[in-house]
Amino acid sequence: MFSVDVRHDARAVVFGLRGDLDFDSVVQLRDAAEKELAGGRQEGPVVVDCSALTFCDSSGIGALVQLYQRLSADGRVLRLASVPTATARLFAITGLNHLFTVYADTPQALAAGAANAPVQPDEGMRT
Repeated sequence: MFSVDVRHDARAVVFGLRGDLDFDSVVQLRDAAEKELAGGRQEGPVVVDCSALTFCDSSGIGALVQLYQRLSADGRVLRLASVPTATARLFAITGLNHLFTVYADTPQALAAGAANAPVQPDEGMRT
């Protein structure tokens, strides 16, 4: 079972992903993003908390790329937090590790403020 929990922090919008982000569930992430970005807060970063993400296939990665593109077009930043090791490997293989800013955890991503400096990949990926 996959779910997206959206919460607002004073510094950012946080999307908490739980479960398997795959072909069957990616629509839930897209719907949550559409709802949040269409009528919600229109500035500041979006943090995707992956600490409860158990699996991510190419469909899930595609949805994250689309979210990145949409936010970038609006001058906003996407930050990923607590990315599972297997997903981090996919980012490295595909070159997406140069696109996504990854933090060790959500508090670090929120504390980054307006700066967009990622932590070192070894520190930012969870095992």
